[in-house]
Amino acid sequence: MIRQATDPEDEPARTSLVAKLVVAVVIAIAILLVWISNLYLTERFTQESRSRAELRLAIYAGNISSELQRTSVVPLLLSRDPALITALNSGDFAATSQRLILIKDEIGAASLMLLDEDGRTVASTDRRMLGTHHRNTTYFVEASRSPDTVFTTETLESGGLQFSYSRKLESGNQGIGVIVVEVGLAKLEQKWAFAAEAIMVTNSEGIVILSSEPRWKHQKVEDALIVENAPSAIERALQVTADWIQSPAEAISLGSAIMRLDGKIGFQGWRMTYFSTFASVRERVNGVLALEIMGFAILVALVFYVLSRRAVQQSNLFQRESIELRALNDRLSQEIEERERVERSLRVAEQSLAQSSKLAALGEMSAAVSHELNQPLAAMKTYLAGAKLLLQRHRPDEALSSFQRIDDLIGRMGAITRQLKSYARKGGDELLPVDLRDVLSAGLTMMEPQLNQMEVKITQSVPRDPVLVLGDQLRLEQVVVNLLRNALDAVKELKEPELDILLSKGEQAKLSVRDNGSGIDDLDQLFEPFYTTKKPGDGVGLGLAISSGIVSDLGGRLIARNGTSSGAVFEIQMPILEEKTEAAE
Repeated sequence: MIRQATDPEDEPARTSLVAKLVVAVVIAIAILLVWISNLYLTERFTQESRSRAELRLAIYAGNISSELQRTSVVPLLLSRDPALITALNSGDFAATSQRLILIKDEIGAASLMLLDEDGRTVASTDRRMLGTHHRNTTYFVEASRSPDTVFTTETLESGGLQFSYSRKLESGNQGIGVIVVEVGLAKLEQKWAFAAEAIMVTNSEGIVILSSEPRWKHQKVEDALIVENAPSAIERALQVTADWIQSPAEAISLGSAIMRLDGKIGFQGWRMTYFSTFASVRERVNGVLALEIMGFAILVALVFYVLSRRAVQQSNLFQRESIELRALNDRLSQEIEERERVERSLRVAEQSLAQSSKLAALGEMSAAVSHELNQPLAAMKTYLAGAKLLLQRHRPDEALSSFQRIDDLIGRMGAITRQLKSYARKGGDELLPVDLRDVLSAGLTMMEPQLNQMEVKITQSVPRDPVLVLGDQLRLEQVVVNLLRNALDAVKELKEPELDILLSKGEQAKLSVRDNGSGIDDLDQLFEPFYTTKKPGDGVGLGLAISSGIVSDLGGRLIARNGTSSGAVFEIQMPILEEKTEAAE
């Protein structure tokens, strides 16, 4: 009787005890699994972060090595430049600085200086350096004593470092000067600082010579990392990163763990040190652990639901909680799947876009080169035939004139390839006063063989006074040649082809070319790339597009219209330099 009376009263207690034991076991298992998962995921994600850091270290080291190797061959080439040797022998350096500026733009060096045998700067891409003396500098002394290219590191007055290659120029086995090419490593430091990267480069003596933090320079690595006043890039990154890593860290800064990687650059014993934090590792691990904890929370809720079925009110509460947790888990899973799908689609789209851009750029450049070099090649063929005939007739002096024209055309072909690059860059060249009369004359000379062959009647109206504009003569000549070529294509089927050329100046300088052809059918698409009415093989539709881009870059515009009676009219309009001309006079 006593057992029957006590059993019903003890049953809820036993049920509660069992529930507590089950919950305790589940919680213990959850803690164990979370702890194991934390160790495993931390190690795995840390290794991935290390791999990414090693990749960035290799990229940065490769950038420095590539910049040094690319610049190292420049002094050797310039030391054999006939123009520089001639300038040093004659003492005439009027055009040498301009030539160095053009070379600097082509090779991408930081600066170039030409020193005479006394160490005086006679030409430089930085005009402030003209006339300065460098007789006692390391790059001048070592280059004067060595027959090879030497690399030197010079400390500037501002506290920065200048890295340069220098080489002696000789004439008749005697040194006549030194060419100095500065390596543009400062731009790499700027990129590091802009990206908030913590990077330092040390020389063979362990002294910091390049870094993302200016105050690290000229110090040992250990001394550079000592915090004094302003926080460094590492310290700023560590402000949001806790020291939680179980495994030993590579370096400790301000009591927080960071990853330190060292690598060789492969140049005079230089080494690079790269620092990275573990912030991304903690975020990724926390995300996975949150999912595990959520799963165990659902399991605990289910256990309470099964063991507490007698408590209806509690079971309903547990049921609602489990439903809400499952719904939250489903939404989270859907969000994760949707994000992964979007990321995969984005990666595919980026790869497709990058490939399409590469193919489009390659097609446009190859078509442009073929289109723009066709005219000089045709003219060279004509001059070669004329030179051959003159040599057969024993008239070598006149043949030399043809060869000189061929040499000019070869230079023009090089200029055309540079102009194709500038068309893609959208400007960047220095603009100078240009007389449009000279531009027109050069364009007519370029097209002389085609004009004579077709027996075109040309009417010119050119003012006696200069028509000055601010521009680039080579690119303007290219525009005039393209307009003349299009005009000849428009009248090549006519029995009496005519061209009217009018050059005038007023508020603007205007150069117009009119033909007596059939006119233009579609003026709206005329200046679009690859739009052409020619037969396949006669053109690719890039001439007018390039010409319009050149004139726009120079501050003018190229317009087209049909003539009042017949034919088409193309007109170049550019701002005139009246005030500058009067000041010069």
